[in-house]
Parts: sequence; structure tokens; C-alpha cells
Amino acid sequence: MKVHETSLTGLLIIEPKIYGDSRGFFTETYQQQRYGEAGIDDIFVQDNLSRSVKNTLRGLHFQINAPQAKLVHVLDGEVFDVAVDLRPESPTFGKWEALYLSGSNMRQFFIPKGFAHGFCVISDTALFSYKCSAFYAPDDEGGVLWSDPAIGIQWPIEAPILSEKDRAYPLLKDLTTDKLPQVSP
Repeated sequence: MKVHETSLTGLLIIEPKIYGDSRGFFTETYQQQRYGEAGIDDIFVQDNLSRSVKNTLRGLHFQINAPQAKLVHVLDGEVFDVAVDLRPESPTFGKWEALYLSGSNMRQFFIPKGFAHGFCVISDTALFSYKCSAFYAPDDEGGVLWSDPAIGIQWPIEAPILSEKDRAYPLLKDLTTDKLPQVSP
């Protein structure tokens, strides 16, 4: 497994080892000891799977009082995956990093607590899988508008399919500190 640091502290790109032959392939999508050695020591308590159609954009989501670290990857299809640093004391607050995840490249994105997360689907459909370090709590949900000009994400689609909730999230400048992920140092 190869682990690549990004310009945002704690945000990692992971390339699992793929063992392939004429029958197909095998890979470990998570192994606690190996990921711990790579600096990912969060304990994951929930696995989620979403299926989305082309041009669906989900995000930018986070939890406020029970922030989640996430380990995300695509089982089938392709997405443009984005993480935005929302840690108020971080020198990269409001900055974003993105990469393409697909069933073909098998890359993973480790998103630490304190980040907003979102993705858009590039292929006809995508199966998106992610592990979370905290249980989903609907009453604790927060978000930032996907198209916030101050963040400036360069999404590769022009007319995203959005939920009403994602369409109505506030701009980052309108979020008070108590509405951002509460991450202890």
C-alpha cells in the first residue's frame, strides 16, 4: 500500500496493493494494523454505501459535535471527490483538495475529522463506499454550499443534480465557529 500526503495536514491518498491475474484481482480495502502504521488510527464504527447517477453531487457534508473521519473509495464507476478543511485553527482553513476515485484506479481518500466532504459522479453510475469513525447523527449534520465562491472548488460538471438540503447549505463565511466540526486538538 502506498500512502501520499496532500497539502492539507492529515488528508491522505491511499493506493492499496492490487493482486491481479487472469481471474481478476484481490485487494484489502482496510486492514487496521497496516492503516494504523500509515497514521490512520481512527476506529471505524459504520460503513456506508451509496449509488448515484451521472452528475449527482453530494455534499459538502460534515457532523458538528460528533465529527467523522472517513475512508472513502469507489467500488464501481468514477467520482470527483473533495475534502475541505474546516478546522478553524488550521493554516489551511477553507482550502480544498480533490481527486478522482474509481473502480478502476482503486484509490482511497482518508478524510480526517474537521473536514467537509463531497463528491460528484462522472460515470453513468457510481457505487461509493465509505467507513466512518462516528455514527451518523441526523440532528448533528452540517454543511457548506457546494458552490461557495470563497472555497472555489472547480467541479468537473456544469449542471449537478442536488438534493434540496445540499442546495440550501450556507456559505462558509456565514458559519459561526459553533456550527463547524468541533475537533479537539
